[in-house]
Amino acid sequence: MADTSRTGLHGSVLDQLGVLITAGELPAGHVLRIEQLETRFGVSRSVIRETIRVLESMGMVVSRRRVGVTVAPRTHWNVFDPQIITWRLDGPGRDDQLRSFSELRRGLEPVAAGLAAKLATPTQCGALAGAVMEMAVHGRSGDLEAYLAADIVFHRTLLEASGNEMLAALSGVVAAVLTGRTHHHLMPARPEPAAMRLHADVADAVQAGDAAAAESAMRAIVDEATAAMLSQTDTRSQPAAPHHAGTSATPQGGHPTGS
Repeated sequence: MADTSRTGLHGSVLDQLGVLITAGELPAGHVLRIEQLETRFGVSRSVIRETIRVLESMGMVVSRRRVGVTVAPRTHWNVFDPQIITWRLDGPGRDDQLRSFSELRRGLEPVAAGLAAKLATPTQCGALAGAVMEMAVHGRSGDLEAYLAADIVFHRTLLEASGNEMLAALSGVVAAVLTGRTHHHLMPARPEPAAMRLHADVADAVQAGDAAAAESAMRAIVDEATAAMLSQTDTRSQPAAPHHAGTSATPQGGHPTGS
């Protein structure tokens, strides 16, 4: 029981510090004092030291003799760490994180789809088709958590089916961003049918061994998701329109696509 409690405290402090650093509230060069952190978070020195070790492994802080623990610049962070992505999505850097991810996806996921069309196993083809069916079922019912789970399976399987271990290693990054987007209400109550059709097109092209079609459909998924994300960013930056009695409220999150 003591170990569970300590893990809980460590996780809580880690999340709080991670969000403060990624949000810039603890900027690069800021020195973290162990004693001050103990008081601020009301935890033991061992919890703070373990938290610092984890942040250091992510490249977010640097420990130097006679200087102490210093917040590192973003260029030192492991920006592919799913936990860092989650923290950035939780803070004011959300739009920058989503934009960076969209640019990364456009460069990599269509390539992965093309490779998958050449290398995917029958089991992987079945997993892609099954994920699309699950997305369709849960998209129609509006069960966003179940839809998210199927969407993650689809993209993870596609990356793994590419046969490239470096592409496959990005599945955690994809899952973190898709999860963050859903949990921050950047999805409609029911995902767009067009997004589900495009996922089906990718699965069909991979099954047929058509690399060009798989790559094209995957690029369409990324482009549509990016356009929706940018539209949502612009909407949030505009002053809210006055609400008049008798008008229906726009669902939180606008109308981005399924992935």
